[in-house]
Amino acid sequence: MTSAPPAWASAHTAAEVAGVSIKHLTELEDAHRVDRVIAALWGEEAVLSAPLIRALQHAGSVLYGAEGRGDLVGFVFGFVGFDGGLHLHSHMLGVLPDWQEKGVGYALKLAQRAACLDQGLDEVRWTFDPLIARNARFNLVKLGAVGARILIDFYGDMPDRVNRGDRSDRFEVVWRLRSERVDRALRRGVEEPPLGDAILEAMDGETTMPRPRLTGTKPSPGATVTVPRDYLSLREKDPALAREWREASAEALAACFGEGLEAAWMMRDGRYVFEPRTEER
Repeated sequence: MTSAPPAWASAHTAAEVAGVSIKHLTELEDAHRVDRVIAALWGEEAVLSAPLIRALQHAGSVLYGAEGRGDLVGFVFGFVGFDGGLHLHSHMLGVLPDWQEKGVGYALKLAQRAACLDQGLDEVRWTFDPLIARNARFNLVKLGAVGARILIDFYGDMPDRVNRGDRSDRFEVVWRLRSERVDRALRRGVEEPPLGDAILEAMDGETTMPRPRLTGTKPSPGATVTVPRDYLSLREKDPALAREWREASAEALAACFGEGLEAAWMMRDGRYVFEPRTEER
């Protein structure tokens, strides 16, 4: 009996730590199970067409699930893209609330990485809301991806309960699966880069919900851009202030990318750190 390739061994080890098992979702019933997870997380408005999922399954798209206690508790779903070079576009990753913060999402991303390497794909890309700091830290620090560009109102109006009523700005991140940066992240962690000047910061004051302040500083290596530590809670409590952060962050992030930088780190206090763009990370 041959042992699993190292990438798969890492995925299954991470799954075991999280209390789940990784399954390749190839059956019609799996399409319906994925939709049930989507409905629980984003609402019925966000569910995918089961026939579409079935067609993508048949075509060989990357669809893996995490099973815990005999049920599907999370999934990751991606398909091949060609723009800017052959890559996997990771469209959705979702984990049920009771299973979040246990490492399930990490195990699913490692499974996605292993499946891509099996097929000779060296790059995965996906989008996420740059104002969700915890996702940024997971993507940039835990996985070793980098933020490559900001896409303003990328999806337009979104009807699901998580995104409804907000502008759908998105980061596109690039995960270079064979890079030294990713290897470091998965083995021992990416090192925190040196900090430079602030491009966007939170204004000082007594309020627990500070306003954003653009400093007017030209971005350079080490530039930092602050975002709220819990944007979704802020949006619920003060929608007008959330819109201020949305506008200010878009301006600051675009300025950093415009100077040839990429988002390489997310501090625990909600600051992005930018470094010079390179294809070798």
